[in-house]
Parts: sequence; structure tokens; C-alpha cells
Amino acid sequence: MKRGAGILVAAIVAIPVAIGIAVITIKTLSERKANRIVTINVSPVAYASGEAVITRGGYLFRSRGCSECHGVDGGGKVVIDDPNGLHVESPNITSGSGSAVNGYAEVDWVRAIRHGVDRAGHPLLIMPSEDYNRLTDEDLAALVAYVRALPPIADKPASVRFPLIVQALYAFGVVRDAAEKIDHALPPSQPVPAGVTAEHGAYVANMCIGCHRRDLTGGTIAGAPPSWPPAADLTPRSGSAMARYDTGEKFVAMMRTGRRPDGSAVSTVMPFPSLAAMDETDLLALHAYLRSLPAPRANP
Repeated sequence: MKRGAGILVAAIVAIPVAIGIAVITIKTLSERKANRIVTINVSPVAYASGEAVITRGGYLFRSRGCSECHGVDGGGKVVIDDPNGLHVESPNITSGSGSAVNGYAEVDWVRAIRHGVDRAGHPLLIMPSEDYNRLTDEDLAALVAYVRALPPIADKPASVRFPLIVQALYAFGVVRDAAEKIDHALPPSQPVPAGVTAEHGAYVANMCIGCHRRDLTGGTIAGAPPSWPPAADLTPRSGSAMARYDTGEKFVAMMRTGRRPDGSAVSTVMPFPSLAAMDETDLLALHAYLRSLPAPRANP
């Protein structure tokens, strides 16, 4: 009897110890991964200037999600504050004191935007560089020119806090940072003429892959708050979100209003302030590209 009680007491003591060890292990592995050095060869893109360049950069900043995360003034903002513990406050990227980009050289901007890596070589957590990896040199230079021209805002530090479950998923590779997702050896995209073509739409569609995946079939967004719905399937197969948009006009209306053709609301997880800022050429080209994709094969 006493022996059985002893075993029970030992088990009761061992369980919280085991849990504590697991928590420490998860936190250690997650921090080690977040602090790893990502070694990549990065070529600088020369700074550009001029009214047309900054105008183009401002359009990209507003329409490609930069203002959605960093705020319209570039000073940073709370992006996610989930009751389950996921908190993301983006960094200040203006030239003000305490900015995350103070002292950035040309090559540092390329490393951060295209590759999701800071100038010390650490991965930039949450930064969706997979969406920007394929920017042309011209567009990257325009975007940087616009950001560097923003009025300075001082002392707004970034803050990222992962709940334990996300730390575990990150530590074991289920949730990946952008630096893990990107093929860093790919050269930048070459410019294509802007127009209502699938070719131009393919370039625009790079902004969608962070949530909708590289093949645009959608699904659960790894690391997102549990309240977020899965990203929609953007391929043209039957039953996908794109089945509703047989015309470019319907697609443009949805992107501008956040409502489907039947009047129902699309999830506000979609960055509609940025999408609504896209010009009609980009939106119609994106529609043309999505409609041109081959429908994925059904699982056997």
C-alpha cells in the first residue's frame, strides 16, 4: 500500500517537472532559431530619387501591405493583439531616432525586404518578405525611396510575443519565418509592361503568397491567431473563391469593397485597405492571372 502511494506521489511530482522541462526546451529552441544567423549573398540596389520614383514607391507602400503593418506614417502599429497571447507590434521604419532601419545601407534594405533578414543576419520575425522577394530592382528602389522620405517618428520600438504553442510550432518547423520560405538564390524579377495581362498579374500575385501559399491554393495560415479563417483557394477550380469572379469587374468590386457579388462580407483578415489602394490595371491583371492558373488535381 505504502509502495503504491509512493509511486503516485512520484508521478505527481514528475508530471510538472516534465512539463517544466518541455517548456524550457521549447523556449530555448524557439529563441535559438529566432537568433540564428542566415548567411546569404545580397547585392545592393542603388538608391533612387525623383518625383516619379517616390510616387511609385508610395503606391507600392500603400497597395502592397506595407502601410497595413507599419502604419500609413511608417511609425509602426499594433498588427495583432490576440487574447491567446500572440502580439505583434511592427517596427518604426522612418528615419526617426530609435527606428529599426537607422543606419541601413543600400544592401541592408535589400536583405530585409527581399530576404527577411536584418543587417546582423537574424531572421525578421513576421516580416512577409516572401511577398516581396520577387520585386524588381526598380520597384524595390522606389519603395525604399518612399520610406526614406517619410517624416521621422521617434522611439516606437517593435514587439513580438508568441504564445507557447506558436513557439513550439516555430521551434519544430511547422511555423516558418520568411527567411526559411524564400529561395535566396533566385534573381529578382525582370520588369514586365504594366497592363491587363496574366504576365503582369503574375508579378502582382507575389503579394498574395504569404497567406495563400506559393501555389495560391490557400489553407490554414501557419502561426496566425486561431480566430483567423483559412486563406481562400485562388485557383479557378470548381468550389474555389475565384469561381465567384467570372469577370474582372466583379473581382475589382470585391477588392474595393470587401464584399462578394452576393453582398456577403469577406473576412476582414484580408488587407482590404491595401487592396483597395491598388489601381485598376493591377487588379484586372491579377484577376486575369488567377483565372489562367491550372486547376490543381484532386487527391486520388
